[in-house]
Amino acid sequence: MKKYTPFRQACQILFLITCLLIGYEFYQFVTPLEQGTLPRVSRPPGVEAFLPISALVSLKYFLVTGIINQVHPSALVILCLVLITALGVKKGFCSWVCPVGFLSELLWRLRPGQLKRVVIPGIADWGLRSLKYFILLFFLFTILWQMNSAALGQFIHSAYHIVADIKMLRFFTHMSGTAAAVLAGLVVLSFIFPYFWCRYLCPYGALAGLISFLSPVKVRRNASSCTDCGRCNRACPSRIRISRAAVVRSDECFGCGRCAEACPEPDTLALSLPVRSGKVPGAAVAGFVLIVFLGGSLLARTAGIWHNQVPDRVYLAAMLETDLIEPDRIKNMDELIQNLDRRGKRILMMKMMNPPEKQ
Repeated sequence: MKKYTPFRQACQILFLITCLLIGYEFYQFVTPLEQGTLPRVSRPPGVEAFLPISALVSLKYFLVTGIINQVHPSALVILCLVLITALGVKKGFCSWVCPVGFLSELLWRLRPGQLKRVVIPGIADWGLRSLKYFILLFFLFTILWQMNSAALGQFIHSAYHIVADIKMLRFFTHMSGTAAAVLAGLVVLSFIFPYFWCRYLCPYGALAGLISFLSPVKVRRNASSCTDCGRCNRACPSRIRISRAAVVRSDECFGCGRCAEACPEPDTLALSLPVRSGKVPGAAVAGFVLIVFLGGSLLARTAGIWHNQVPDRVYLAAMLETDLIEPDRIKNMDELIQNLDRRGKRILMMKMMNPPEKQ
């Protein structure tokens, strides 16, 4: 009943492999476009899992118009699946699905032996944890409150938004020195401070944490059989004082089950529903997560809101407009012209007439 880690790690590995395969397929899709030719492979919709801003824009656009935009529709679908997961099993997305959470966990486990865990005390820790909520609040205010339907539509159909997924890929394939330094800094901090990104900076985790307050599944402690050994506190990656709570309601709870695994007393600590015999084993959590994401993506595919409706020629034009294709570096200009639609040809003509100044 107390086994959570084997099921959780199996889910994490499955989703990490899925993300790597999606990334490789998307790279195969983008590479020909950068050379001015049309790709022979289709674009994987799952890449939109890494477009949370697009997902929020799509959510507001849907609430205002009742229309799911066809530029990045699966971003909205995946956001909804994340929220459903939070409603079901706390921040289960963070600890059972998210590849960044999995990598953060690996970094902490694989840290050099001479690096000891650094605990940020009280008010400083609270202040740092608030950062992810300020980041989330900024995006919620900017998108959900300030943007009207006209602004939303203009952004959704802009060239910048069309190629947002390609820009995300190029962040890694054409990484700047600044970006590399920031990532290296996050890696070092993750060695010293467990789950640094997740605990202090991730706005997705902040949103999941807020929704998780509504989850019926929580860590529950039987005070009558608890010996106050404190093993649950030490096992908790979020440093929640579990031994002092009858029900763990914290927005920082990952729903990972480590505290329950660490508890030496039977029937004392478990993820459970608020009913008698409502314990939720690791297999049930894994099953719920898989059903939500696999079932949700299949339903979206059936409903026609999983694959986007952006033709490859429109991608080419948008890449030209956003300088992701440089005409002077194209080897076969005739093929590029042949592959462009009318709008793309006008953009190319303007680029050729007004070439960027050489640095």
